[in-house]
Amino acid sequence: MDTKNRTLVERLAVCSWSLQPASPQDLMAKLRATGLRRLQLALDPLRESPGVWGETKAVCRRHGIAIVSGMVGCLGEDYTTLESIRRTGGVAPDGTWTENLKNIKLAAALAGDLGLKLVTFHAGFLPHEESDPNFARMLERLAAVAEVFGERKMVLGLETGQETAPVLLRVLAKLGRPNVAVNFDPANMILYDKGNPLEALSLLGPWVRQVHIKDARRTKKRGTWGQEVIVGTGEVDWQAFFATLREMNFPGDLVIEREAGDQRAADIRTARAVVEKAFGL
Repeated sequence: MDTKNRTLVERLAVCSWSLQPASPQDLMAKLRATGLRRLQLALDPLRESPGVWGETKAVCRRHGIAIVSGMVGCLGEDYTTLESIRRTGGVAPDGTWTENLKNIKLAAALAGDLGLKLVTFHAGFLPHEESDPNFARMLERLAAVAEVFGERKMVLGLETGQETAPVLLRVLAKLGRPNVAVNFDPANMILYDKGNPLEALSLLGPWVRQVHIKDARRTKKRGTWGQEVIVGTGEVDWQAFFATLREMNFPGDLVIEREAGDQRAADIRTARAVVEKAFGL
């Protein structure tokens, strides 16, 4: 697909969780403040609080808002430190696997009702070596999750960052599932200190289905978090990043994500301006 067939406005979206909405109506109001009309929607609130979020589809339709993809989280994830998320992230922990798979099945049903074709999530830290006994277990669990979405003709997007690009590429190749792709987040490569985002994008390019627009600065103390910052003020080289996307003829959505700060709408507008400048608009 040629990216020229879609204008930038038709490709830009924002992560619903970045706006910290309390209800679908609140989400509409906060989205309006960003100037964008397309969403990647967190599915867990719809599953956990149907009394509040049950009308999301109707509210979005009434306001002319497109939902381009979904996102699902996992139980018990603790992002306090890199070590805590290594222990608790994604589908890796044995103690939450059964409940996580149950919730993922419910989320897939919700995504199907919304007409979505892509749902993304953090798989958890992937073992670097096939000799690691956890490698086969993670492959088995990822295959089970992929099957849930495959049955509904949906793509599962694995979020980048918790491992290096070569490790993720090896897992994707071993998994061998046509409905498993990559949600590429350049900032996560920096936040987790897992390599150069541009090199990772080039390596993972054929697998990338969606891109998160987020920025960060790398940690100066090994083993600690980097810092998420407003797009354009971090270490992502956006001109080079979008040049690489153009070389790839990447056709997917560009979804702005902001998970820090107390001026989310303003920060998202700034991110949009950076994207527009990088595209020469």
